[in-house]
Amino acid sequence: VQLVESGGGLVQPGGSLRLYCAASGIIFGTSWMNWVRQAPGKGLEWVSSIYNDGSKTYYADSVKGRFTITRDNAENTVALQMNSLKSEDTALYYCATSSFIDWGLGTQVTVSS
Repeated sequence: VQLVESGGGLVQPGGSLRLYCAASGIIFGTSWMNWVRQAPGKGLEWVSSIYNDGSKTYYADSVKGRFTITRDNAENTVALQMNSLKSEDTALYYCATSSFIDWGLGTQVTVSS
């Protein structure tokens, strides 16, 4: 299994970014997909999950209403649209498969003026 995240970068507070995760080596349409982040000096924080077919989505309270998770099972990708970014969203963002068994290497998001 290989998960490759992309789309991170430096953005000002209030800005937006769209993260992507490309998956290979799995039957993508059978796997929940998750986004998890780790802020500097802190532990892992679950951010969002999406059901196999995209019919259900879940969000941490800290991002609810600002982040949107979607997936494209034809392209084996999952995305995280992040709006109204805050400095506290600064973190390394990982995507992970069902039960958090497989992880990517992460993409860095920095929110700063």
